[in-house]
Amino acid sequence: MFGRLLEKRKPDPIDAEVGRRVRARRLFVCMTQTGLAKAVGVTYQQIQRYENGRSKVGAGRLQAIADALDVRLSYFFSEAPAQDKGQAPDCEPDRALVEFLTSPMGITLNRSFHRIADERVRRAFLSMVEQIGDRDQEQRVPKQR
Repeated sequence: MFGRLLEKRKPDPIDAEVGRRVRARRLFVCMTQTGLAKAVGVTYQQIQRYENGRSKVGAGRLQAIADALDVRLSYFFSEAPAQDKGQAPDCEPDRALVEFLTSPMGITLNRSFHRIADERVRRAFLSMVEQIGDRDQEQRVPKQR
């Protein structure tokens, strides 16, 4: 029993997903952890714990976070990961995409792409990125003979 108390617990998958979404939205609106903490009435360390999934966010606090980040409460839960271990393996690519899009690099890429006003430039950029991705994919996957 005592050994169990000393074990390091993994964050609950739902808590971790809510935390990822808090972080993604906070970064998207260019808010610091300190700024969100002040808006919600907690310390920035507590925001870190929420974002890492180490602390559960209570309903009232989550509503305050949603208000501060200007989103509906449902934003944090839409299409949350399934908890059962029988989750379909084809969900993993979508999961990787969501994780990238909510990462600092993904947010910066999306924000910068959105600022490109010229439609032709956007299409050219997209085409270039697709070609690079296709080339890298071909290099990773050995050709079958």
